[in-house]
Amino acid sequence: MPLPLERIKGSIPPLLTPFRNGEVDYDAYAKLVEMQIRDGSHGILVNGTTSEPASLTTEERNRLVTLAVEVAKGRVPIVAATGSQAIWETRILTEHAAKAGADALLIVTPYYTRPPQRGMIAYYLEVMKGIDLPWMIYHIPGRAAIDIKIDTVKELRDKSPNFVGMKHASLDLDFVTECLAAAGHDFKIFVGLEELSFPMMAIGACGLMNAVGNLRPRVLSDLCEAVWRGDLKTAQDLHHQLHGLNKAIFYDTNPIPIKYMAKRLGIIDRNEHRLPMVPATPELEKRLDGVLARAGLLRSEAAEQRKPFCACGTDLRKTERAGSE
Repeated sequence: MPLPLERIKGSIPPLLTPFRNGEVDYDAYAKLVEMQIRDGSHGILVNGTTSEPASLTTEERNRLVTLAVEVAKGRVPIVAATGSQAIWETRILTEHAAKAGADALLIVTPYYTRPPQRGMIAYYLEVMKGIDLPWMIYHIPGRAAIDIKIDTVKELRDKSPNFVGMKHASLDLDFVTECLAAAGHDFKIFVGLEELSFPMMAIGACGLMNAVGNLRPRVLSDLCEAVWRGDLKTAQDLHHQLHGLNKAIFYDTNPIPIKYMAKRLGIIDRNEHRLPMVPATPELEKRLDGVLARAGLLRSEAAEQRKPFCACGTDLRKTERAGSE
């Protein structure tokens, strides 16, 4: 059975897709799911933008959802991103996720076609016919070339009882306030742009769906939990600690930087993409190495000297050395 709706909150990173010689590396993916659970993520997003879903077949996307559900075993919510450009494919992906045991759905606005608002309303209602899972809109106007309007959110909220939220990947903070006012403060808004993690949560977002969670799961969870308990000083400190990594995600098209950094940190074995996505250039690699060093993630003498103290005041340099002895 799907997990309770109240558990769908907090840091739910969009997992990257590891490739090996052009094929999806499912064994490596299973390890990424385990790593996220072990390191404190509140949930896992499958087939988000960071997963390079446009380069995956429908069968590959479905298999990743099934695998994530099987590995998680109900320990954390699995949110399946099931949107596509074509309604038939979205419907296939959505039906599979529901049958596979996903806990919620994230459905991107139909991209490239730029439908009118009434078209998007009809699209979402048709996709969700006969499916009882909670579902959210993936609002990413920078990639989809379409905006969701507040009136559209209100109409979908009225017509679809399972419409529970949105991933908002836009710089428009005022939209969040307006959306909560129109849809209710129980409407789940997840932050989709890393640099707005703390600001958007401070005005009512319930969590994060951020690519940087592939690198620092625990810190993102800590940020969410600090906001929940009203400890805004700790949340602010974590926001500043993450700032360099958050900015680095957009040094090139996501997930080019995140995949290189994950490989550099040993989280994945290969920095491999499918065309038209390509690996980081040597110049970008050097720039990202600097980001990782300043964040205290590279195991070098210079990085060790820069490693920050955690929010609780523990010297992470001493903790890591003690753990390795």
